[in-house]
Amino acid sequence: MINFRRSTAVLLGLLATTALAGPAPARADEEPAPEPPRVELVLDVSGSMRAADIDGRTRISVAQQAFNEVVDALPEETQLGIRVLGATYRGKDKKVGCQDTQQIVPVGPVDRSAAKAAVATLRPTGFTPVGLALRSAAQDLGSGATTRRIVLITDGEDTCAPPDPCEVARELAAQGTSLVVDTLGLAPDEKVRRQLLCIASATGGTYTAAQSAEELTDRIKQLVERAGDTHTRAPTVVGGTNACDSAPLLTPGVYADREAFSEHRYYRVPIRPGQELRASVSMALDRAVNRDYGVLLRATAADGRELVRGADAGSGRADVLSAGLRWSATADDEDAAETEESVAPVVEPTTVCLVVSNSFAPRPGTAATPGMPVELTIDVVAAAPAPDGPDLGRGWVLLALLTVAGLITGLLAGLLTRWWVATWREN
Repeated sequence: MINFRRSTAVLLGLLATTALAGPAPARADEEPAPEPPRVELVLDVSGSMRAADIDGRTRISVAQQAFNEVVDALPEETQLGIRVLGATYRGKDKKVGCQDTQQIVPVGPVDRSAAKAAVATLRPTGFTPVGLALRSAAQDLGSGATTRRIVLITDGEDTCAPPDPCEVARELAAQGTSLVVDTLGLAPDEKVRRQLLCIASATGGTYTAAQSAEELTDRIKQLVERAGDTHTRAPTVVGGTNACDSAPLLTPGVYADREAFSEHRYYRVPIRPGQELRASVSMALDRAVNRDYGVLLRATAADGRELVRGADAGSGRADVLSAGLRWSATADDEDAAETEESVAPVVEPTTVCLVVSNSFAPRPGTAATPGMPVELTIDVVAAAPAPDGPDLGRGWVLLALLTVAGLITGLLAGLLTRWWVATWREN
């Protein structure tokens, strides 16, 4: 009975401690379930793919050759699917033609012969429902903890909107589906380029213009291989708040969020004495915005006092803006330590609030929702003390030192002047 009571008391104590400690910080470094890379190739088979303007060959024949070479070189662990659009309906009823998208190879381990045979039978036919095909491809790939990739190959803009393909890409990104869409354009058309760039930017993907069969094949191979390198490193989706006290607690890792135009978004990071916070934020320009914009990353104390702010940094990409900062409690706590030497060191972590702000403004007609894509990277390392410099003293000591230095400098200057004047008169 005594042992039972003791066990009960210990259990109640542990429960009480857990309740007082509050929710555990969000973690981004937890290992995801092992999943193979999952990729779906989405091919435009609309009527415009009959054009013979790539090395004297039709666009569809070039795409078919590229698909065959990619399938032959596919890494064994990669699960591949193939979806087409505009491939079956030959009529002129737009309502019917804009529903024309099918998955001809299901996502999974690839039967290379069957996949190449399915692609070989394709003939350019109908409309271009890109938005619907992207939404269907996302469903084909399913959900999971790891990143999935869609590779869209097309020669024209969507002829069936709604749904607008750029809005579909933003919708998929806003769902936190860990989905990346890479786009390949087969026609040198500015409207097509803008639409494909918008689709890619909304999901963190890339846009490439392929002007030859070799370029198309090489680029698809690169994207499929990249799926194997990046699929296990999907950022953890987190929701920042509009105030520090209600912000999510984060540990070192990479996080994804969305931020509205001209918004301030808060996150919290616990930092122990002797540790240094290193943080960076990147925001993708996935839609048309006015000029003179910027991104600001600040670290503040829980009471709102600013600790440090990070300046904008170019990333080499015109569609991404970044900022970063470093902060440790050592410098800020130095004066307090001098006045309280008899007090034992504080071991409780300091909660630092990270504030992500932007000065983006949408152009007329630009959708304001969902928010702009944000990627936040957080690391906590041992604080690196600044190298010691010469100590010139403080107060009266410093004043006396400066006075003596001034007198010596004046004396030397006077002696040199007298010597120069004397030498000049003699000559």
